[in-house]
Amino acid sequence: MFLRTIPRAAVTTSLRVLRWPLDASLSLVGRGDSASPAKVVLDRADATVRAMAGTALGDDELRRDAERRLAATDERQRAQELRAQAQAHTQQADEQLHETKSAAARQRQQAAQRTTERKRRAEDQRRQRTRQASQVGKRRQSASRQAAARTEEALDERSKRARLQQLDQEAQALEQRDDALTARDEAQRLAQTASEVKAARKGSS
Repeated sequence: MFLRTIPRAAVTTSLRVLRWPLDASLSLVGRGDSASPAKVVLDRADATVRAMAGTALGDDELRRDAERRLAATDERQRAQELRAQAQAHTQQADEQLHETKSAAARQRQQAAQRTTERKRRAEDQRRQRTRQASQVGKRRQSASRQAAARTEEALDERSKRARLQQLDQEAQALEQRDDALTARDEAQRLAQTASEVKAARKGSS
């Protein structure tokens, strides 16, 4: 019966007085926005008290005001849930994007490492081929020099043998010439001796 005697304005004023410290506290901590969860809870409690007072007083206007406040509170709560879902989806999408970027970065890094490794192996193979070609070239040059040296030695040996053979032939020719001269001289000496003998015989007869 006491509640039925309370005017609508008194209910509103009482709720404002009761809410003021709570609203002030929420504002101080940065939660005074109408969309904050704490604000929604407080507004729902306010609307519930108004509905109870309207029912107790038989005040249809107060009950309708309470219903509007509850509907508005439900809308804000629904908006909060949608925002929370959107934030969760956004966070999930951000995480997926971050993971995708990280995976792409890892793939790029791995590809760069593979490219670097291929280049390094190609450079090592090129250097190895260069060293092998240089070694082959050096061996060929050495073989060519050795072959040239052997050829030169063989030519020198052949030249020496040819020179010795020529000297032998010349010596034989000189010896034969000396023998011929000696034989001729001996023949001449014998002929001279025979002539002298003949002449001596003629003189004695």
